[in-house]
Amino acid sequence: MQTVSTKPYLIRAIHEWCSDQGFTPYLVVAVRGKMQVPMEYVKNGEIVLNISYNACRNLTIANDFISFSARFNGISRDIAIPVGAVISIFSRENGEGMGFEYEGDAQGEPESAPESGSEPPPQEPPPRPSGRPQLRVVK
Repeated sequence: MQTVSTKPYLIRAIHEWCSDQGFTPYLVVAVRGKMQVPMEYVKNGEIVLNISYNACRNLTIANDFISFSARFNGISRDIAIPVGAVISIFSRENGEGMGFEYEGDAQGEPESAPESGSEPPPQEPPPRPSGRPQLRVVK
């Protein structure tokens, strides 16, 4: 029997903890391939997303994908992220959260992701830094 990763459960738990404490949960996502994210906000192969209930609509944190709608510069966008691409989830206010390893394309691509010729080609994941992991506050 194939077991489901603990990662989506931990993401849901930290999101719930942030929401209960009045904190703002942020996701850091490694953008690879044809993910359904606004590419103009991707920096160094990563995008930071506010997934608070005030910032997004129809948030679904499933075992394979995280999906929601959010406004970027006043334009509503549908976002779909494979759980394997989530690098961390943390609270904006105090930086507490959890980091994860990038899981590659094992989770697959979302079925509903539109094909676009304007997206950059897939990138190799950046080399893993040595030393202690660090979270930084993103404002």
